[in-house]
Amino acid sequence: MSIAGLFPSLTRRVSVPGMKYEPLLHVVLYQPEIPPNTGNIGRSCVAVGAKLWLIKPIGFQIDEKQLRRAGLDYWPHLEWEAVEDWDELAAKLAEPIRRRRLWLFTKTASRLYTSAAFEKGDILVFGSESSGLPEELRSEYAEQLLRLPMRPEARSLNLSATAAAAMYEAVRQIGAAIE
Repeated sequence: MSIAGLFPSLTRRVSVPGMKYEPLLHVVLYQPEIPPNTGNIGRSCVAVGAKLWLIKPIGFQIDEKQLRRAGLDYWPHLEWEAVEDWDELAAKLAEPIRRRRLWLFTKTASRLYTSAAFEKGDILVFGSESSGLPEELRSEYAEQLLRLPMRPEARSLNLSATAAAAMYEAVRQIGAAIE
């Protein structure tokens, strides 16, 4: 059976004008700073059918050569949006946020990402490369904080590697077939 037969919502074009696909997940980068990380995360979003959200300020121009190079020819296929701040994002994703269907990734979390029960439409939030997520968000959503395991010798993981691991764990749990 084809992917369309198994998971029609992953492959059908949605009727919203200008939308490339119905997102399986929402991936949020809070004030990203490094173009290749954002480009690589955008490529992973295309691969799994996630929408990428960028919360300003962004530490580079969206059309910057490094970002295009990191995203290669994937960027035109990406469903993405830049918003001014967390409040604008919260207004646009009000329903899943109200239901606490968001997961914030931070190295200081005590809960492993594999212990979360991911669902279609969930929001995965990642902080900036130098500062992580702001304390206000970590406090407000303390029950939704997740981390990837790493040895104490590693100060942190690369943002794009963390985002890819989280996205594919969510895809695995949701049961979405990606071909």
